[in-house]
Formats: sequence, C-alpha cells, structure tokens
Amino acid sequence: MTNTIQWGIAPIGWRNDDIPEIGKENTLSHLLGDIVVAGFDGTEVGGFFPDADVLNKELRLRNLKIAGKWFSSFIIQDGIAQASKDFHEHCQYLQQVGAAVAVVSEQTYSIQGTDKNVFTEKPYFTDDEWERLCKGLNELGVIAEEYDLKLVYHHHMGTGVQTLEEVDRLMDNTDPNFVHLLYDTGHIYVSDQDYMTLLTKHLDRIKHVHFKDVRDSVMNQCVKEGNSFLDSFLAGMFTVPGDGDLDFTEVYNTLIVSGYKGWIVVEAEQDPAKAHPLEYALIAKNYIVNTLVKPNMVQSL
Repeated sequence: MTNTIQWGIAPIGWRNDDIPEIGKENTLSHLLGDIVVAGFDGTEVGGFFPDADVLNKELRLRNLKIAGKWFSSFIIQDGIAQASKDFHEHCQYLQQVGAAVAVVSEQTYSIQGTDKNVFTEKPYFTDDEWERLCKGLNELGVIAEEYDLKLVYHHHMGTGVQTLEEVDRLMDNTDPNFVHLLYDTGHIYVSDQDYMTLLTKHLDRIKHVHFKDVRDSVMNQCVKEGNSFLDSFLAGMFTVPGDGDLDFTEVYNTLIVSGYKGWIVVEAEQDPAKAHPLEYALIAKNYIVNTLVKPNMVQSL
C-alpha cells in the first residue's frame, strides 16, 4: 500500500500462544489463507508455526512474508549466557524465513500469563537488574545483527518495561545501534492512557510497529474488576484499528513524515470464537486503506 511500509497482521487473532486452546482449530493454511483474502503482506511467526522449510513453502505459495517473531528473554533470571544461546537459535530460524526483526521482551517476573491484576501488580526491576538487562540487550542486539536482523524491544503490559518512564530508561541505557524499539499503540495506551508521547519521543529508535486498538469501556471495566492480562483480552479490551477508541491517523501521519520504513503489524489479542478472525482482518484493512493510506496519497499529489 506504500513503498516504504509493509502491512502485516499477527496470528494472535486466530490462535493465542498464551492460551493454546483458543483457536486451536485454526490451521496454518487457514490463517495464511485469511491473510491473503484480507490483502496483507505477511505476518509474524506464531508458536504453532512449523519448521522453516515447511513455512517457507507455505509462504511462497501465497506470496507472503514474515515480519518477525516474539522472543521471551530471561536475562535477569537466567543470565546473558543462557539468553544468548537461546537467542542464537531464535535468530537462525528468523534468518531462514526471511524475517526483518526479532521481537524481544524481558519476561523475568512477568505477570502477563498469570491471574494477577495487570493494572496494579506489574513487576519492577532494581537498579542492578536494570543494568544487567540493558547490558544483556546490547549483547543480544549484536547477535541479531549477525543474522541481518534488528532487535526490537516490545514494551508490554504486566512486565518490568511497560510505562513510558521505563521505556525511557531502557532507551537511555542501551546502544541505539543494536537495540531498537517496537512501538505498540495498545500496550502503551492501556498502561499510560497516552500513545503519542512515546511515539514522538523515541521516533528515531522505532523499527517495528504494532497497531492495536483499545475499547475504552471494556478497559475501564477490566480496571474496575482488577482483571489479569489474559482475562482482559478475553473480555475484549483489545481490537483491530477502526473498531476501538484510538485514532491512528496522527500515529500513521507521524510515521510517514518521519520516513519510517518497516512493518506495521495489526495485532489484537481476541477470542476468535467471539471475534471472527477474517472479519476483523477485513475491518482493519478497510480502515487502513480508507482512513490512513488514501488521505495521505491525496495529500502527496
């Protein structure tokens, strides 16, 4: 849809890695077929995806690409040596499937997969843990470059790097040549009720983007009930762009003006039994084309 941006949609709308039983009837062929029908350029690797050879054939048959894959780092918990070993294997796979980025999130003390209140019980790192994390991420970033990948750090609800203040600290203490940022509209909005400050403040570090919308009414109810992260997305807190309460026009325009080149991936943790994956993929695509891309094309004429 533009020469500099590739549009993807994450498999999490079809199947969820945190709750494997959700959407388990949706096969890889089903997922990739829906992505073609909806007109996206590709996807990210899900936990149920096959080995590189099998995946590459399925992608070639549909002219699709892989943007990246999530990596749970445990630098603080297990040390950099173990994290590096695991990350090498992760990057080898990503290189084989032609990915652009390795999505990294530090999962030490994470509550995103637990029943804890995600709005009030997030973990925090000590000064020593911050130092170890940043040093370790620098090392992982160097490894990523060896495989022609970029390490993009994913700020995430329920983890030690969630808020703008925490992202600031991570960016200030990591090497910009090796540690980049994944900007996720939904996670920073639910965390801070503000999604533009992070974008404008760290625009030069952003090398990967997730467009995740939020339903304010559901979010407010989840806050009131003290829901976990899993219960919040099962309740419908997240949705695709164009179906929630976030306005992506300023986000998209800011990225375009900055000359952003890379993937924008639609990602919305939802229960596929309630939110038909193809239906919502088409809602997102329609919003992207008619509300984001076309107005910019007109302005450039």
